[in-house]
Amino acid sequence: MAALGAALVAWALIADSAWMDRHILPDFYTPRATQALALLVFRVVSGGLGLALILWVRPRVGRLLARTPLVRLARDTAPVAVAVVLSLVFCEVLLSHLPWLRAQDTPAPREPLRRRDAQLGWVLEPSRQGVGRLGGRSIVYDIDASGHRVRRLGDAVDPGRPTILFTGESIMVGHGLTWEESIPAQVEALTGVQSANLAVEGYATDQAYLRLRQEWPRYRRPVAVVSLFMPSLFRRNLDADRPRLDPGLAWRPPEAAPRLVQLAQRAIPYRTDADIDQGVAMSRAVLDDTVEMARRRGATPLIVVPQLAPETAVERALRRRILDEVGLPYVMVNLDSSWRLPRNRHPDARAARVIARAIAAYLQAHPGAEYRRCSAAARGEAGVSSPEGRWPSCGT
Repeated sequence: MAALGAALVAWALIADSAWMDRHILPDFYTPRATQALALLVFRVVSGGLGLALILWVRPRVGRLLARTPLVRLARDTAPVAVAVVLSLVFCEVLLSHLPWLRAQDTPAPREPLRRRDAQLGWVLEPSRQGVGRLGGRSIVYDIDASGHRVRRLGDAVDPGRPTILFTGESIMVGHGLTWEESIPAQVEALTGVQSANLAVEGYATDQAYLRLRQEWPRYRRPVAVVSLFMPSLFRRNLDADRPRLDPGLAWRPPEAAPRLVQLAQRAIPYRTDADIDQGVAMSRAVLDDTVEMARRRGATPLIVVPQLAPETAVERALRRRILDEVGLPYVMVNLDSSWRLPRNRHPDARAARVIARAIAAYLQAHPGAEYRRCSAAARGEAGVSSPEGRWPSCGT
């Protein structure tokens, strides 16, 4: 009892803000201040429980053990111990036979619908129109046969045309936004170049890369590849209950950990230094290879980093480790923290518009070989902008 109490008190003293920055990753859905408050509550409870074990429970348990024979104690506690073990076994068996949502899955009714995929974990349900309610609006999600979000059902992305490819998760999909309000659609309107939205809700960085790698050979004239990275979503890159990549970009199947262990890992956000270092190495490798894939085919690579709240120290450290230290091309877009969907933390149409303009401006300032070729054919000279600020027509 004394040792357990001392361990709890010691953890309460050690788990300060520096410990939190090392082991508790930022969370898109939970502000850092809320995470800090939750940690403070746990520290207070842990310290109080530790002191109670040392000062109140320990002497009483000691007196009980002193006057109770060991055989009787074992006989009295055995039924409880057996019941606890059997209940855990039953829970594990029950959970293994129930529908199971992995860390980034969502219940089936949420639009746009997804289906399981052996290589990627999940993909958008193809050739389907779905309607979701968010912020008092009905949002239509039209998905073509290849899993791209498109303007209307029946449209399809033409892989033979010059195309800007977008990878990412729900922000890039346009969660809670109409197609016209989504980032890829607004970049298409600004540049005149067809967009291909490869994003899928809930994706980690390696899943977005795997989807790009699957689709990449189909696109014959890629103009640019735009990836999304956010330090507040980095924790997804450490999930092991889905198909994933290691730092060497080798594909790995989901870990077959017991269901109860997976639940505990979700409930306790603690990450070791080794876990975080491995996630950083994998993220670097994925984004670096994405950049090289684009450059090999004359496309402009860009990583967009939307910042929906003031950047915290731990977010800044992750951004620098993953992007700056290896010199990856990115543009950081600072947004008003109020530019979110009603009762939702996703960016609204105003934020999407600012992100799209930043992407279009970067691509216009850094045209790749494919864009220079198609713009020269369209206008007779490369790199000349129209008076409206749009790129020369590169749509056919």
